[in-house]
Amino acid sequence: MMDKELEKLSRLTPPAADPEARARALAAAMQAFDSAGNNAAAAQGNAKGWRPSSIINWIWSPAVNKKFLAGSALATLLVIPAAGYLTRELTRNQPIIDQENIAGTVSKKEVPIPTGRPAAPALSEAVTEENRLPKSAAADSAQALQDKEQAVAERKSDFNSDDISALLNKRGGTMPEGAKRSDASSAVAPQQQLAEPMAVAPSPAPPTESRMQVQVDSSRERFANAAANPIKSVATDPISTFSADVDSASYSFVRRSLTGGAMPDPQSVRVEEMINYFPYDWPRPDKADQPFKATVTVMPTPWNHNTELMHVAIKGYDIAPATAPHANLVFLIDVSGSMDEPDKLPLLKSAFRLLINRLKADDTVSIVTYAGNAGTVLEPTRVSEKSKILSAIDRLEAGGSTGGAEGIEAAYDLAQKAFVKDGVNRVMLATDGDFNVGPSSNEDLKHIIEEKRKDGIFLTVLGFGRGNLNDSLMQTLAQNGNGSAAYIDTLAEAQKTLVEEAGSTLFPIAKDVKFQVEFNPERIAEYRLIGYETRALKREDFNNDRVDAGDIGSGHSVTAIYEITPKGSPAVMTDELRYGVPDKVPAETSGSAHQGELAFVKMRYKRPGEDKSALITTPVDDRNTVATVDSAPQDVRFSVAVAAFGQKLSRTSALDAYPYQAIVDLAAASRGTDAFGYRSDFLGLIRLADGLDQR
Repeated sequence: MMDKELEKLSRLTPPAADPEARARALAAAMQAFDSAGNNAAAAQGNAKGWRPSSIINWIWSPAVNKKFLAGSALATLLVIPAAGYLTRELTRNQPIIDQENIAGTVSKKEVPIPTGRPAAPALSEAVTEENRLPKSAAADSAQALQDKEQAVAERKSDFNSDDISALLNKRGGTMPEGAKRSDASSAVAPQQQLAEPMAVAPSPAPPTESRMQVQVDSSRERFANAAANPIKSVATDPISTFSADVDSASYSFVRRSLTGGAMPDPQSVRVEEMINYFPYDWPRPDKADQPFKATVTVMPTPWNHNTELMHVAIKGYDIAPATAPHANLVFLIDVSGSMDEPDKLPLLKSAFRLLINRLKADDTVSIVTYAGNAGTVLEPTRVSEKSKILSAIDRLEAGGSTGGAEGIEAAYDLAQKAFVKDGVNRVMLATDGDFNVGPSSNEDLKHIIEEKRKDGIFLTVLGFGRGNLNDSLMQTLAQNGNGSAAYIDTLAEAQKTLVEEAGSTLFPIAKDVKFQVEFNPERIAEYRLIGYETRALKREDFNNDRVDAGDIGSGHSVTAIYEITPKGSPAVMTDELRYGVPDKVPAETSGSAHQGELAFVKMRYKRPGEDKSALITTPVDDRNTVATVDSAPQDVRFSVAVAAFGQKLSRTSALDAYPYQAIVDLAAASRGTDAFGYRSDFLGLIRLADGLDQR
């Protein structure tokens, strides 16, 4: 404790001397001296009144005083150089403050380097002080002086003033002007000259290799993705089949990475989810009898003038809020230790509070938590008791390991308990995706979800946080639970997903939605589906109603884009078959009515609660074609810009020569109405990627 107090005192700057106080102290000292002299009975010495001395002094003094008047001058010549040398050594070797303190201060750059030293004592004072020293004290001082001189020499061998200046400049600091070597004209007080400042060594900078490096833990995030779809020859593989996808998690993850100053992992980029993140004003059906309507546009490819894009878009029927069915929702909330971060459980609680305010008074909410063991926090409760629900949400705290499977089973049991016939029964799982206790393999959890969906209870998965996100598992659960997956990285994203798009998130209008496109080999040589790699289906799956596929909610938009190569284009990548009959047209397209078609689009879907699918077909011909990119509809052009950006981020080779600025120009020209600023934010993300991409 005493050392700390002394250290604090050593760092304090002494107050400036008060001239009046100095004068009073000097007067008091003089008065005390005079009083002591007057009161002394006799001078120090023997009784005879003189001081004892040697015979040499007894003989030498009269001779010098009486006969040799030049002796005083000779003495002066001898004393002055000695006194000057002694004064120089004393002033040069006495530090202003503790050396360690100076070194620490310089290295920390907390205070300026001292500007100089106090003025040297006057010469007469130095001589008088030397004469007053006893012989033993002088010897001690000489020894101390020798020790100090040796220490200074050692320090100077390591550092000099030039070395210190260079070292400070190397570390990014600039020596204050006052810290530079002072000359005789630099004054601190009137008629006082500064002695030469002593070089003080700061703490040496550590070697580069030993400096502390910020260590970032390797990410444990896992993503569901596959290799990009290849170019396929229409002559050998004319049919493309895939499941609908209305998820948007990939776009949110890409945004989080870019705004965090890093390029996203290419495996995290699913182009179809980026495209479907944005709301589009596609033509929609007028009534619920037909849940969605398809719109097809064929346009030139912005990044390849020898190919074209076939743009297929559907818009789901939008259920009016007044006619929305009753909702029975179970919040299955991960409260494990991994959720104890600001962008996880705290954000999750705020997100669900937004959703509660969106529900109707007669909707039902239950809350189940899981962390090692599952627990029911709130039994099925009407939203009319909003304060009770919000209080239960506010009490949630993180801690423990993650036993997701048990929590899922408990949540489905509660959903079944409060089941609403002809209503919406949905479990909403909110997690960072870290299932590490219990049956945690994707296949085990997939089996649980598949069994429960048969009872009419769907699943929505909401991902939170970073560094531990199991996107692969989220996709598996959502796809097999007749639901969707979203990633919530900000409260604004929660507002978009759970409030502005609540109808799409909560109220399905069609399930097991599948697409199948057949290309006409007379018109099209090759094609490539952009995105949907994880949603690919076999050709025979399209007509098999037992095969699960994606669901579409109220007002949902789904967009699929093919890059197609016309017959005879120089962009054709595959050779014609040597032994095949590529010019032979299939029977279904051999009629004159079909010869002008480019492709034939088919869609299958099931209504909620039904097991038999219905079919919608749309032929594509020259009437769907536009001559230039600019003549394509505004939303089509913007979605194509998003598709280009997604392919660029996923390192698709077809976009290597297409610059980010071209994507910015395409998106900016087609931004259109942007009520919530989503498209403006997208332009910012492209610019961020352009600056971060070092390829």
